[in-house]
Amino acid sequence: MCGRGLADATVGIVGLGRIGFAVAQRLRPFAVSRILYTGHKEKAYAAEVGAEFVSLDDLLTQSDFVVVSCLLSPETRHLFNALTFSRMKRTSIFINTSRGGVVNQPDLYDALKSGVIAAAGLDVTTPEPLPVDDPLLTLDNCVVLPHIGSATVETRTAMSRLTARNILAALSDKPMPCQLRI
Repeated sequence: MCGRGLADATVGIVGLGRIGFAVAQRLRPFAVSRILYTGHKEKAYAAEVGAEFVSLDDLLTQSDFVVVSCLLSPETRHLFNALTFSRMKRTSIFINTSRGGVVNQPDLYDALKSGVIAAAGLDVTTPEPLPVDDPLLTLDNCVVLPHIGSATVETRTAMSRLTARNILAALSDKPMPCQLRI
């Protein structure tokens, strides 16, 4: 379970929304050399963390770590597939914290098994949980920890409160504080 550290690394974030930005903020103390991001458009707040807007291809070819935090949409479904994995460095570590559907999992398995990329950390998969006989679970270079990142009392309490506020707003025919827009 040893791997490359974050110091002096280039981290690419696919989707610099609320979660992607929070990831970028948390990277600062680890002395990363560059934070790249891609998405539909440049974000003014990216300057707060020194993140640089680049194309997806540039992000893939330059990043030591690729962190996916984008929404699942028709545009992003299976965005990570054999082609995108082949554009990444052989030493890259792929991290998905968004939705399982963003990744073509058989292609990820092939990329990891053949050494196209070095490793993967998955907080999300399709389906969840993965069946115990899923090929990804057989790999030493793939860690699957479904939704463990939010497994704190504080986070789960905040999630519950937000859900309650959304329900109350919807029942009152008011805009929800955190509405998913697809």
